[in-house]
Amino acid sequence: MSESAARLGAAAPPETPAGVRVVLDARPLQEPDRAPLTAGYLEGLLGAFDAEPLAGESFALLLRSDLDDPTSAFAGLAVVGRRFLPPTHLLRSAALTVDAFVLSGASAGAAWRATEGGAAGAVYHAAGGVVPLATGLPLVVTLLDLAPWELPAAYQRNPATRFGQRLRARLLRDAAAVIVGSDAVATSVRRLLHVRRDRLRVVRFAPRPAFVFWPGDAATLAGESAPSIERQRLGLPERYLVYSGRYDARQDLASLLRALELMAAAGRPDGLADSTPWPPRVLLVGTSPEDRASLARAATRVDVGESLAYAPRLPDDRLATLVRGARAAILPAVSDATGLAALEAIACGTPVVASNVGALPEVVGTAGILVPPRDPERLATALTTVWSDDGVHGRLAAAARKRAETDVRTWADVALEMRRIYAEVGSRA
Repeated sequence: MSESAARLGAAAPPETPAGVRVVLDARPLQEPDRAPLTAGYLEGLLGAFDAEPLAGESFALLLRSDLDDPTSAFAGLAVVGRRFLPPTHLLRSAALTVDAFVLSGASAGAAWRATEGGAAGAVYHAAGGVVPLATGLPLVVTLLDLAPWELPAAYQRNPATRFGQRLRARLLRDAAAVIVGSDAVATSVRRLLHVRRDRLRVVRFAPRPAFVFWPGDAATLAGESAPSIERQRLGLPERYLVYSGRYDARQDLASLLRALELMAAAGRPDGLADSTPWPPRVLLVGTSPEDRASLARAATRVDVGESLAYAPRLPDDRLATLVRGARAAILPAVSDATGLAALEAIACGTPVVASNVGALPEVVGTAGILVPPRDPERLATALTTVWSDDGVHGRLAAAARKRAETDVRTWADVALEMRRIYAEVGSRA
């Protein structure tokens, strides 16, 4: 058990956890573009469960009736049933509240005869935004986002969303276990949502398998001597920065554009080669056509449009190649409860420039530069340093590479800790 988990009151788990019946809302896997963070979490977790099945473990999956079922790819999972739900997202702001009732009804009886199949108990695991009102099962919640409570002006704009988030906060307080990825986020959950200390569990996340560092000539042997093909596809120069976060109120892209404007006004740093772009070229990955149009308009207003390049949502291997080849990954944000983009950049040996919020300070550590949110001047200074100062960049990159080689955590580790929590709360119930 980790030191952080011990501080938050986690009981010492058994070495080999008992298998339980897990009722799981798998709908984010059907629409990864709508909830990429939750979809990535579920894919990593179910993939690890699938790779190493556990005796007595079984799953009841909740899915949307109007979309294809991606969970059939997990052939190693013991799936005892799939229940198909209506497309409640069409209700827009009321969906969060209605979903709490729909999921409660859909999960009724999902744990029936679980112990006869060898399970030690049963749990309902909610990942992402929606928490069921009542299931009769111990509730385990992985909390991937605090923005609804950290940024209420953006995420609680009307009575329906305010009621939905208040209901969700109440359900979280009643959960048997609330999972977060860092000590800082655990502290924020206690402050914002008043979740009891003994119900909080810190389970550090892991990078997706494609996000790995290739030391020395291993990159050439792996067919990745350089991301030149990906750069050519996107029209990128040899030196660039990469951003692979969200495009909503959680991020601080306005400060990024203003920082690029300040850098352009300050002029090219002394000693920077003429062949190196100035201001830095920034690749924005995962942009929809609407995101791209909005960003292009905003960039034009501050005359930095030529500094931006765009890419849609990419397969993991292509994105990892671009992150691995970047000068740095950048994550200007005002709310980030996972730090997953920073975690994956460091796993590639790439340093990070990020805002000093949420999980990011713990994740970045010495492998990057942290700046206050909504501070374009400090962000401009950090970007100028990592872009033009080879000495500083070299030290940050060395710290990232050391972390990548020594702090090797996989989704199998995450899955083991989650199974221990399932066994603890499921068996106890």
